[in-house]
Amino acid sequence: MKPINRIFLFLLFISVSYAVSYAQENQSYFLHTIEKGQSLYSISKMYNVTTSDIVRLNPGCNEKIYAGQTIKIPKGKESPKGETFHTIQAGETLYKLTTMYNVSAKDICEANPGLSAENFRIGQVILIPQKKEEKAVTTQTPAEPNSNIQGPVVPRCKDMHKVKRKETIFSVSREYGISEQELIAANPELKKGMKKGQFLCIPYPAATTVQPTPKEDPYAIPPSNSELFSKSKEAPKEMSTIKAALILPFQEDKRMVEYYEGFLMAVDSLKRTGTSLDLYVYDSGKEVSTLNTILAKNEMKNMDVIFGPMHQNQIKPLSDFAEKNNIRLVIPFSQKGEEVFSNPSVYQINTPQSYLYSEVYEHFTRQFPNAHVIFIEPAIADKEKAEFISGLKQELKNKGISMQTVSENATKETLKTTLRNGKENIFIPTSGKNMLLIKALPQLTLLVRENPEQNIHLFGYPEWQTYTKDYLENFFELDVYFYSSFYTNTLFPAAVQFTNNYHKWYSKDLTSKWPNYAMLGFDTGFFFLKGLSRYGSELENNLAKMNLTPIQTGFRFQRVNNWGGFINKKVFFIRFTKNFELVKLDFE
Repeated sequence: MKPINRIFLFLLFISVSYAVSYAQENQSYFLHTIEKGQSLYSISKMYNVTTSDIVRLNPGCNEKIYAGQTIKIPKGKESPKGETFHTIQAGETLYKLTTMYNVSAKDICEANPGLSAENFRIGQVILIPQKKEEKAVTTQTPAEPNSNIQGPVVPRCKDMHKVKRKETIFSVSREYGISEQELIAANPELKKGMKKGQFLCIPYPAATTVQPTPKEDPYAIPPSNSELFSKSKEAPKEMSTIKAALILPFQEDKRMVEYYEGFLMAVDSLKRTGTSLDLYVYDSGKEVSTLNTILAKNEMKNMDVIFGPMHQNQIKPLSDFAEKNNIRLVIPFSQKGEEVFSNPSVYQINTPQSYLYSEVYEHFTRQFPNAHVIFIEPAIADKEKAEFISGLKQELKNKGISMQTVSENATKETLKTTLRNGKENIFIPTSGKNMLLIKALPQLTLLVRENPEQNIHLFGYPEWQTYTKDYLENFFELDVYFYSSFYTNTLFPAAVQFTNNYHKWYSKDLTSKWPNYAMLGFDTGFFFLKGLSRYGSELENNLAKMNLTPIQTGFRFQRVNNWGGFINKKVFFIRFTKNFELVKLDFE
């Protein structure tokens, strides 16, 4: 063989091997485009994989990810419902997906309540439900009397398959035109994982009802996305009487009693306007067994909305119950729940950190486009704020905003050297603790007094609300800002009215702790009960129209994905101006 032919064959072999390897790898993952606020943790929970699974396919993403970035998500993870994920490609329509996966448009729409004709676009990941099993039709022929003749033995396996490198349950089942459940049923050992070189029994496809299929008109125009979504949409249902349940540990935590007291005031306000409500209240304690006893009650399956729980260990069983019975679950307290990423019934009031920080970064750079940021570092780092500060520095770098760092013990003279003329000089402590303020405030105050021509601010954290009484004059003089999802000024008319009504109702004053649980109870109760009375089953499609003014808690809900629940992305900036005004900056 001539040398040139050998080289050609060698290159051909390499290219074919690469193509096969690429095809196998491409079958083992789908693509996810990262949205603002998402973290590796939240993405892993969306798709029932681990963060290490994602890092393995996307080296370096454990160090940095960003909105708009496309990453690979491994396929083939076993799902209890037999679902799979699909990234919408160019040219695909809802109709095409129904033919591709042999499922109805209605099933796809029900599995993805966040999907619509308006947001059906390239790059969107959607959940494909398992094909519904159809009952096989068996025809019985009368057997001859006393016949002992047995029919031929039918083989269990249609074929045998040797597992190749990077193959998954998903890719093998698709290759042979069977479901993942059928493949696992024929090979129970797959529940422990798939290994290279393993031989698999490929079963015959499940018998299905044979029905005459009408001939398709080759000139017929497939239905549009708008038509299919419209046909798949359920008719709106009004709620003549809203059934709501509170499931909280009242005896264990007095804050839950305060939440309930505020909630009752919301119920009373709504009833006075003609809203019909049935309220059920249960003490959940802190054990799952107590919660299960409550959920076993006959009336629980008929609830329209449930508020609770408080304890982390009770979130999953309550979430599962709500999803099974199509009940909205409002979680007022926990920030760490995972269920919102996979349960469309969940509303998480307390924003997960990565989403909260993302909102703060965007509002900060919008509020201070001409900033120069000076970070004040304590002698002992505050681990609580490490993630926030790291993300903020990255955002400032991306936007080209200058920054530098000084020690908490920096003198007035040292602080002066950090100032930039013509810039908004913003000092940000990297700790939210009171001790750092005690050290930094005197020098910052002197700096402001001796340099009135400079534009200087101090920016901080939600917990600074508890320090306001101690540092009120300093906050006004330093033109302080801080961010928070919960805030009320006790001098606001709505807050004054609520405080007076609370005192009349319960013959006691509101607690001064942050956040105020009675106000939280009123705000959450009023928002959701008013929404259900106004929009009924269409509440989710009308959240943006809920233009209510809460006393303390802001609401701006967004689905985390097409098949998951809602998180609250509302963030305020509170400003203490040099004119001794207290301003609540509301970003939309």
